[in-house]
Amino acid sequence: MNSPNQPLPTFDEVLLCTPQTTAEQVGLFLRRCLIPCSGGEKIYTMLYADELSYDVSCKAEELFQCLQHYNSPYRLIILCNCEREHSYIPSVFSQYKVHMIPQRPLAEIRQYLQHHYRVAQPSSSAASVFKDNMCVGIVSSKRAGVGK
Repeated sequence: MNSPNQPLPTFDEVLLCTPQTTAEQVGLFLRRCLIPCSGGEKIYTMLYADELSYDVSCKAEELFQCLQHYNSPYRLIILCNCEREHSYIPSVFSQYKVHMIPQRPLAEIRQYLQHHYRVAQPSSSAASVFKDNMCVGIVSSKRAGVGK
């Protein structure tokens, strides 16, 4: 986010973890990250890794240890909820833990995201629904189950 021209992460650089995420999905992601290839200088990110099941987390740690034998440089960020810091993955990688607070003002973050998510040529797409021809948006309600 140092420059508006820097691209957003691609689909292969991010793994959004849930309790239903499988060991196979995590394994594929870790192999992409840790096995040297001509993929360039990507930054891989596991989001909500604390939500992985215990079995999947154990397999992920085991695979991570095996793949580190390649001794290739990698850039991996594991984001977890600070309220679940005692779950398996945050505990295993606790020696590398860094408490993060966004360093950019919210307005600057919004501007960066708007730059990347704005549809250049408005057409009859979902972008016409959201403010300023954005191709993504957040719809929320204080009342549950009102057809969002």
